[in-house]
Amino acid sequence: MAFPCSAPVRPPRALRARGGRPLGRGPALTVVAAVTRVSGSEVRAKLVLALASQALAASQRRAVDLVTEATKYALPSSRFDPRTLEEALMSVPDLETVQFRVLKREEDYEIREVESYYIAETTMPGRTGFDFGGSSRSFNVLASYLFGENTRSEQMEMTTPVLTRKAEIGSEKMDMTTPVITKKSADENKWKMSFVMPSKYGPDLPKAKDPSVTIKEVPRKIVAVVAFPGLVTDDDISQRESRLRQALQKDTQYRVKEDSVVEVAQYNPPFTLPFTRRNEVALEVERLDRASMSKINE
Repeated sequence: MAFPCSAPVRPPRALRARGGRPLGRGPALTVVAAVTRVSGSEVRAKLVLALASQALAASQRRAVDLVTEATKYALPSSRFDPRTLEEALMSVPDLETVQFRVLKREEDYEIREVESYYIAETTMPGRTGFDFGGSSRSFNVLASYLFGENTRSEQMEMTTPVLTRKAEIGSEKMDMTTPVITKKSADENKWKMSFVMPSKYGPDLPKAKDPSVTIKEVPRKIVAVVAFPGLVTDDDISQRESRLRQALQKDTQYRVKEDSVVEVAQYNPPFTLPFTRRNEVALEVERLDRASMSKINE
């Protein structure tokens, strides 16, 4: 309902007739100002438009974030220096990964000094390291931890590679992102899969709600590494590990550590074409002392 308000408005000065006599005042002028009424339907329409605008802005931000994340996987990183055409075809997502420096390059492998890093690790259910069912279940367990199933309900960024390794023979060392790592466990029938954790957390990582997930620190180490493309199988890993051990027997500077177990790094998401995948087999090594080097050179 409109509420009119009126106010008398008088001429600024009286009109005068000829001779100077003021003329009689006429009726006062009245200005009426009406208050505009906004209907309920108009209010609702404006609210809908405002909400739609906010939703559009949020969708645009999500689209930008999605494109940014997709670009990390679509555009390969240049952190690796390819030695062969086969390695040149391998792609690696532009995600955070384990930091290392190359100490030595040979025809069949390279020696790296790897900085310490933290992992979230779980035991794989199968008797092999790379069967689809066991790998998928272990990956999902670790991904759930990474994306919020932790004591802080915190979502963390994905890193690379995913690591798979055999556990050490005997007792498992409980030392405190980027391949997925898989390793074989103490009874040689179990493997371990782990995610490299984002470096910004350091030791301040939330605990997993799933008791099968363990947080560990991997200390600085020296490893011998062989890169290869394609899909990973247990037989393939066994053969590549054997060839790497044989090649290292001829190395005059480094030798395989006595308790070293094979570790496999996988850098790519499942939708990556096999010939562009980057995988690595690694064995921990140690520097030879002068006496050992002399014996090899004899």
